[in-house]
Amino acid sequence: MIDPHAPAPPGAPPLDGGPGERPRLPVRAATGRFLVLAGVFVCAACGLVYELELVALASYLIGDSVTQASVVLSVMVFAMGLGSLMAKRLRSHAAAGFGAIEALLALIGGCSAMALYAAFAWTGHWGGLWEGGSRHLLVVFSLVIGLLIGAEVPLLMELIQRIRRQDAGGAVADLFAADYVGALVGGLAFPFLLLPLLGQLTGALITGTVNAIAGGALVLGLFRQDLTRRGRRLLVVANLVVLGLLASAAVHVDDFERAARQAVYGHGVRVSLQTDVQEIVLTGGSDGRPLSLFLDGWLRVSGRDERRYHEALVHPVMHDGPHARVLVLGGGDGLAVREVLRHTGVRQVDVAELDAGIVHLARTDPALSALNKDAFGDPRVRVVNTDAFVRLRETRDTYDVVISDLPDPGITASTKLYSQEFYGLARRVLAERGRLVVHAGPVESRPRVFWTVDATLRAAGLRTVPYRVGGRDSGFAAGPDRARGPAGAPRDWGFVLASRTTPVLSLPGAARAAERTRLSGLPASTLVHPRYAR
Repeated sequence: MIDPHAPAPPGAPPLDGGPGERPRLPVRAATGRFLVLAGVFVCAACGLVYELELVALASYLIGDSVTQASVVLSVMVFAMGLGSLMAKRLRSHAAAGFGAIEALLALIGGCSAMALYAAFAWTGHWGGLWEGGSRHLLVVFSLVIGLLIGAEVPLLMELIQRIRRQDAGGAVADLFAADYVGALVGGLAFPFLLLPLLGQLTGALITGTVNAIAGGALVLGLFRQDLTRRGRRLLVVANLVVLGLLASAAVHVDDFERAARQAVYGHGVRVSLQTDVQEIVLTGGSDGRPLSLFLDGWLRVSGRDERRYHEALVHPVMHDGPHARVLVLGGGDGLAVREVLRHTGVRQVDVAELDAGIVHLARTDPALSALNKDAFGDPRVRVVNTDAFVRLRETRDTYDVVISDLPDPGITASTKLYSQEFYGLARRVLAERGRLVVHAGPVESRPRVFWTVDATLRAAGLRTVPYRVGGRDSGFAAGPDRARGPAGAPRDWGFVLASRTTPVLSLPGAARAAERTRLSGLPASTLVHPRYAR
C-alpha cells in the first residue's frame, strides 16, 4: 500500500503488480478510481440522510428544531473528527476496515429512526434516570454515526491511492468533491423524495440498504484480493445479515408504526395522516369517547375542555367594539371560527391556515365537523391556505378583530409568529377600533414566555391587557400549548388582548390573575433575536 507520507508525483503510473506488491485490480486503474469515487458519492449521500433523519425525527418527538439540529450536527461533526483519528489504526487493512464500517453504519443508521421512535413511544413516560431518554439516545446515535462517517475518508484515501499513485492534495480534492456532491444529492433527496414518498422510518431503512450494498460491492468487487478468504466470507456474511435485518424491519415497519402509535395515542386512533406540514392524528370522537386531535405528536384539541379555551380566546375580543370583519390566524380545526360565528353582526371571517390537510379534516371528519358545528360550511367563512406572516404581509384588507390562534410561542417554528415584526403587521391590518387577541402560552408554568409576548406587543405600538384563564381538565392541553400527557400538561391558558388604544376586558378577574405573575423589564422578541426559548 502506498505510504501517504511519501506520495508519488502527479501522473505516476498505476500499480500494475511486481515483486512485493499486491495483486492486480480486476479493472483498469481509471475504472477503479471512478468506482471508488462513486462509492464516496453514495456513502456521503447516505451519511447526510442519516443526519437529516435524526434532526427531523428529534424535532418531531422532542420539539424545538433549532436546539435538536444544533445538538445533532455539532455532536456528529465532533464525532467525525474522532472517527478520522481512530481510522488511522486501520490504514494497513483499509479494504476490510471500510467494508466493516459501512456494514455497521448501514445497520445503525438505517435502524436509528425506528430505535428513537420506539424509545419515545414505549419509554417516553418513564421518569427517574431515564427522564429525557429520547434526548440521550439522540446524542448516542449522533455520536456513533458521526464516528463511522468520520472513519470513511482516511480509509478511502488509502484505497484510492491503492489504485493509482497520486499526490495527496489531488487525492483529497477528488474525494472531497465526490463527498460534497453526494451530500448535496442526499440533502435534496431527503425532503423531496424519501420523506414524502417513504416516510421517516422506511426512508432510513432504504438508505441503510443502499449504504450496505454500495460499501460491500466496492470492497468485494474491487478490493477482494486485499482480503483473506476468511475476511471475504466474514464480510459477505456481515452484509447479508445487515441486509436481512433491514429487509425484515422494512416488511414489519407498518405494524411497528401502528403499535408505536397506539403506545403514544392509545387504542382509539381513528385517523392518522402526514400532510406537507405535519402529522395529524385523531382519536376518540365515537362511542362516547371525547375527541382528541394531535399535531406532530402533541395534543392540540381535547373534547374535554377545548370549549373553555376557545371561549376565553374569542369572546373577550369580540365583546367590546365592532366585529363585522374577523381574521383568524391559524385555527384550522374550525373551533375558534365556531365561537366567532356565535356573535351577531359577523359578516366575514377570513382564516389563514398553513395546512390544508387539517382544514379538509375539519370539514369532512364527522366527529371534528360536529365539534366545530360545520363552521367551514358557513358562507361567511373564507379559508386561505398560507402562512399567517405572509397573509398579514400581503393583505390590503382591514379587520375589526384579529384572532391569533397559533402554536405555542416556545416552539422554534412559531417564534416569527410572536415577533415584533409580526405584531407590527397585525397592527397595520387593524381597523381604527380594531382589536387583536393572542394566545400567549400558559402563565403559571412559563411566565417568562407569556410576559415576553406582552412586551413584544407593546414594542409594536399596541396597548395590552393580559389575562389568564384556569379550569383546564387535569392532564389535557386543548389549544396550541404543547403537552403529550398528564405529566407535562399546563393548568391554565394565557392570552393578551391588544389594540391601538387601551382595550376593555370583560374578564377583570382574569386580568388580575395574570397581573399577579407579571415580570417587568423583558425585551421584545424579534425575527433575528427570538426570546422564547425555554
